[in-house]
Amino acid sequence: MPTIRGISGPYRLFFYSFDCNEPEHVHIRRERNMCKFWLQPVTLAMNDGFSSTELNRIRGIIVKNFDRIMEAWDEHCGE
Repeated sequence: MPTIRGISGPYRLFFYSFDCNEPEHVHIRRERNMCKFWLQPVTLAMNDGFSSTELNRIRGIIVKNFDRIMEAWDEHCGE
């Protein structure tokens, strides 16, 4: 599970290797909470435990770091 480095905060942003056949997306975890966002466009795909306020915060982090996340996706899954 490659973690995307250089994004500060309480969240771990990562990919599962077996997910490369899906459209670009990122998984986010904090403690026992987890969600998944599609990247193009940035939309919530799945949520397990995050409040709507926190999901909005996470979406903002994804938008702010979009280029870094896409670069990490391409490095991990190929272009």
